[in-house]
Amino acid sequence: MSRLQVLDLSQNSLEGHVPSWFWSSSNLSEINLSRNRFGGSIDINTSFSSIETLNLSHNRFTNSIQLSGLRNLKILDLSNNTFTGNFPSDFPPLNTLEYLNISFNNFTASTSLNELDRFKFNESSFIHAGNNFTFDNSTNPIHKKQERPKSKTVIVAASSPCASAALVLILLSTWVLCIVMEKRKEGAKRRKWAISMPVPQGMNSVVEKSGPFAFETESGSTWVADLKEPSSAAVVMFEKPLMNLSFKDLIVATSHFGKDSLLAEGRCGPVYRAVLPGDLHVAIKVLEHARDVDPHDSVSTFVDLSRLKHPNLLPLSGYCIAGKEKLVLYEYMANGDLGRWLHELPTGDTNVEDWTSDTWEIQNGVVDDGSPEKMGWLTRHRIAVGIARGLAYLHHARSKPVVHGHLVTSNILLADDFEPRIADFGLRADPSPNGGTEDDVYCFGAALMELLTGKESRAEAVAATRKAVREGRGERVLDERLRVGGGESVVSEMVESLRVAFLCTAESPWKRPSMQQVLGLLKDIRPRQGQLVPS
Repeated sequence: MSRLQVLDLSQNSLEGHVPSWFWSSSNLSEINLSRNRFGGSIDINTSFSSIETLNLSHNRFTNSIQLSGLRNLKILDLSNNTFTGNFPSDFPPLNTLEYLNISFNNFTASTSLNELDRFKFNESSFIHAGNNFTFDNSTNPIHKKQERPKSKTVIVAASSPCASAALVLILLSTWVLCIVMEKRKEGAKRRKWAISMPVPQGMNSVVEKSGPFAFETESGSTWVADLKEPSSAAVVMFEKPLMNLSFKDLIVATSHFGKDSLLAEGRCGPVYRAVLPGDLHVAIKVLEHARDVDPHDSVSTFVDLSRLKHPNLLPLSGYCIAGKEKLVLYEYMANGDLGRWLHELPTGDTNVEDWTSDTWEIQNGVVDDGSPEKMGWLTRHRIAVGIARGLAYLHHARSKPVVHGHLVTSNILLADDFEPRIADFGLRADPSPNGGTEDDVYCFGAALMELLTGKESRAEAVAATRKAVREGRGERVLDERLRVGGGESVVSEMVESLRVAFLCTAESPWKRPSMQQVLGLLKDIRPRQGQLVPS
């Protein structure tokens, strides 16, 4: 049986934990899991020291990582995760590494980075890497950019009679096949609001003097800011009108709208993260569908949307019109989106002590630390009520309703106290003649089903859930994680909430309730038995 030496699963939208047996193949020399949604901790058996290239960048890995036993490692990229640990004691010998990038993590440095000159590394390897990562630029100038060695592009196999190696390979192949078949997304990648820190201003700050300026996204599409002077397009910040910013500042803050700054490519266009002057963390969305919209009409819309203020809405912070491109700015939400919160746990894992408290615990005390699970019915009911409040405000606060147009869990962001905040409202390019509120109600019902079942709200999942509710089998489709420590009354509340979702997803739009009615129904389903939900 052949042995696998090179494995590349990058850019596949895979998620979940990487099992410990994954690392047990003694012949693996190159592993690339970058740009997926893997989470949890990494448990590498360092007794197998054949790994020479390891790329875990752009995932959701957490906890400490111990790599000091990987003596043959030459290329290491851990950037854009939330790893912890000590640098360099938890790492392989630095003098043998040819490339290193640990940016955007939570490591703690225990040595002066000025001592790393002899190891060929510079500041680009340690951007927001954690605590105590500082350079004294007066004594350690950066003379050249660190270049990444070229990676192998072929998979090499060698025969071996070893039965244990064959078993590992079979398990590995089965695991890869299953997660690829189940998790690979159709079309463009879904939006990801990462916990990773934004790219700081000042990196790659050289901007061409004259345009047009073309920027390529990860999917290969290109958007163009057709203007000669990047400083001629002003950035308008509604809450900070005296800020003197331009499109040039956005180019600098996003490293030329580079792929490392890219959060997502949604149906409206790419979304980037940035840090503006004054330590202002923002998400920048390019509205590709609005290229042909008159600039004056766009400004009028942006100003109108900025006036919508509600605790459950993520308001528009600012905008920039660069040629035909319209860019909108929002507050960067470090807790990420509801979809990530629901789906990036290990499947079936109910051991909540393995979940990091800073991700799962409500910080204002409404969740009891002694509860059997920290992402239970109390939290989800609170989120459902918050989303309903926000949508009800959009639909009913004004004489003319504001239609969201595409409410999904990936554009429901979570504040520091886990209060939901709806993003991207009012940006729909083709609002329906009747206002489209019925479509929003349907989307809310699908999101509510996702909260209750733990399954992504695709059409087939919504149909299956509706069928279960209609046949009185609603309890069977509830998320298993919701059952932990839940009594009979709690299950009854969840089933009743499924009935609300059933009403919202009625096939005939005129049969769907209004969001005011939905909010009233959900508020009547209040978790009991001493559990409190903020009003």
